[in-house]
Amino acid sequence: MNSVVLIGRLARDPEVRYSANQNAVASFTLAVDRSFARSGEERGADFIRCVAFGKQAEFVERYFYKGKLMALQGRIQTGSYQNKDGQTVYTRDVVADRVEFVGPKEEGRGAAPGRNEGYSNAPRANDGVPEGFQALEDDDDIPF
Repeated sequence: MNSVVLIGRLARDPEVRYSANQNAVASFTLAVDRSFARSGEERGADFIRCVAFGKQAEFVERYFYKGKLMALQGRIQTGSYQNKDGQTVYTRDVVADRVEFVGPKEEGRGAAPGRNEGYSNAPRANDGVPEGFQALEDDDDIPF
């Protein structure tokens, strides 16, 4: 089984290019915090190369930018190529099958800065309390 789940922040804006058949390819790096720190040191992060294709790539290009928190589900893919000096370079990337927003919606923010607007933070008809459930007045009413 080859399955990866990551939550992290983009280390820089995604780079998007298009293949010969006009398929979008987004390359980006996620900074994923480590869950531990050595005594006397700050907790570090791993910088993980990721790639998304097609609609996922277009989604990443439109809504994500440096510093934005992202959840990603995908798989590890290895490969190799010959560089201009004739040396073999080995690669390891996470191929994103699914990308999602993490955290609260940002007020007044839609698409990534400088990109086409279109994502709306406006409430949808199905937002709110589902039928058959009672809304809680405050967090003190939560039984756990």
